[in-house]
Amino acid sequence: MTPAAHAFSVPQILVVDDDAELRVGIADYLAQHGYAVAQASDAASMEQVLARATIDLIVLDLMLPGEDGLSICRRIADGGGPAIIMLSAMGEEIDRILGLELGADDYLAKPCSPRELLARVRAVLRRREDARNPGPPKGKAYSFLGFTLDGVRRQLRAPNGVSLLLTAGEFSLLSVFLDNPQRILSRDELIEKARGTEADVFDRAIDVQISRLRRKLHDCAPAEVIKTYRGAGYLFDAKVTRS
Repeated sequence: MTPAAHAFSVPQILVVDDDAELRVGIADYLAQHGYAVAQASDAASMEQVLARATIDLIVLDLMLPGEDGLSICRRIADGGGPAIIMLSAMGEEIDRILGLELGADDYLAKPCSPRELLARVRAVLRRREDARNPGPPKGKAYSFLGFTLDGVRRQLRAPNGVSLLLTAGEFSLLSVFLDNPQRILSRDELIEKARGTEADVFDRAIDVQISRLRRKLHDCAPAEVIKTYRGAGYLFDAKVTRS
């Protein structure tokens, strides 16, 4: 598959775990969220899948019959293979550190929530895509509808020149919206993208943060900026420029 064709294809994920019930559960959940998912129970069956499909990411269990997950991880990473998220029922810090040192892109202790795994999968795939297709350097200042956001000083100036105070969570959310204007972002996407810089943006608080940010913007904006699409997410409805 050519790089151009691959950029528009559905991401291919391989779940490698000898626990059939857990493996099927993970595969079904990821498939429900738009991924093409294959399964393998050990290194041998994993190699069979890799030989016939272009895999973007492997969800890899640490404890496998035959060749273990750490050995597989090192071999795949050394060969420039797919991204890897390692899973371990042990959850020991030494396993996490060793797995990451051997080339894993992320590590989760089992049992983990499917939702958290999905967020990690999205983040790893996004980082891989950004590394493959680096865009032009992003500026430190954003402008929209007369507003200016200084990304270095974390200051938002309204069209009337007044500086608006933003909490760390509101700043993180606004930054995500400014990097993704005119695009519907689901709550899960907003949480995933914003938590990278603000750990206090949690699932139950995301709507509150958005409500506060929306109120601050709408008090000074000539039109509604953050629009809600019921059942889909939120859209930042403004032209954004960087400088």
